[in-house]
Amino acid sequence: MGSVEGFVTRLGLPIRDVGLLEQALTHTSYLHEHRDTAAGHNERLEFLGDAVVTLVISEALFARRPLDDEGALSARRAAIVSAHGLAMLARRIELGEYLRLGEGEARRDGRSRTSLLGSAFEAVVGALYLDLGLEEARAWLIQIAAEEIESELPVSSLKSAKSRLQELTQRTNGERPSYRLVEATGPDHEKNFRVEVAVGGRVVGSGEGSSQKGAEIAAAEAALRIVLVAPSLRGPDEVAAEEAAGEAASIGQSLRNSSGG
Repeated sequence: MGSVEGFVTRLGLPIRDVGLLEQALTHTSYLHEHRDTAAGHNERLEFLGDAVVTLVISEALFARRPLDDEGALSARRAAIVSAHGLAMLARRIELGEYLRLGEGEARRDGRSRTSLLGSAFEAVVGALYLDLGLEEARAWLIQIAAEEIESELPVSSLKSAKSRLQELTQRTNGERPSYRLVEATGPDHEKNFRVEVAVGGRVVGSGEGSSQKGAEIAAAEAALRIVLVAPSLRGPDEVAAEEAAGEAASIGQSLRNSSGG
């Protein structure tokens, strides 16, 4: 685990309140094991940072993409501020190296876990906002997320697994996926959630995560791999077209065989 002073150096910002940044790096699991020495955990700062990140990224996309409509802007923002997107930004500043985690969380690869990194990144942004003000926090965040803000990837490639699954199932059979929490295990600071997703009453995927939202995303990703290859979950026109194509290919192969080709 790197020191908070090392993280200050890594950020390259004129940090005034090191204690605030230290709190941003403190996971609840660490506080649980070090109640006498840790001042607090980072969840309140995460709450504040979430609002700051959303505002700054929304503002940056609005200014840089004047031709995008609301839907496109929302999709681009969602890709950046999702747990996966924020975890990418966290890895860019090597945030995991400096997190203060409990022993159990550290053993479970907490320093590389997407949901944990995304939450910690928001907490750091919250701490920067309180310590340095909105303008400093904005400039830093835009610099860190410049690649994503300037990305020219098509909007369709940026949608979350849950959004893609819903669009696919509604397009093919008119059904909306439904998510069910199967179980939540472990103490409050080390919860593990397992979720199932069903389409038309049929379970098509399951996933696990350290939050229910993360488990739902994992379940959607698993379901996409199944739905894309399961004829019973696709529309009749798509299945018929695939069967016709397969039959045509089979006939073509037979003709080639009979002609010695």
